[in-house]
Amino acid sequence: MSIRFFIVGFVITVIGSIGCQRNSTTTETLKIFPLDNMERVLTQSGVSFDKTISSDGKGSLRIDASEPTTVRLFEVRDISIEEARLIYKAKLKTKDVQGKVYLEMWCSFPGLGEFFSRSLNSPLSGTVDWTTIETPFFLKKGQKPELIKLNVVINGQGILWIDDISLVKSPLQ
Repeated sequence: MSIRFFIVGFVITVIGSIGCQRNSTTTETLKIFPLDNMERVLTQSGVSFDKTISSDGKGSLRIDASEPTTVRLFEVRDISIEEARLIYKAKLKTKDVQGKVYLEMWCSFPGLGEFFSRSLNSPLSGTVDWTTIETPFFLKKGQKPELIKLNVVINGQGILWIDDISLVKSPLQ
């Protein structure tokens, strides 16, 4: 009797682990921007590289905002994606932010123009330790962005650190 329970338990464990493996491969990291330096950061005014404050110990981008501002971070042209969810993720930390901080992603489509996605459902304000924020863009079949712009918006004033930016692909659900 105990051998039968052992075998059934073993089979359930194996099947469960196969199911978990399938779920873990449904997302794919397309691009990583670790922000270990200022290289490739588009906006250079009002931003600096901070070696001491970081989510990964390698530094982060510090933004000192005295008024509402949009910081252009990166542009991506070399990603082939359609019929998927494109997710812009980043780790953010704030200090004394009056107003709201959120991520903003613009996607340009040939012949259609630009469209945006903003993480307005999870803005940061005040003083907040490292938090992962994301904003998705849902791409239907045939929708292939030729240019993706990654920004962070400070709708107010204060200090923001941003680190470990990535673009992730996951299936539409």
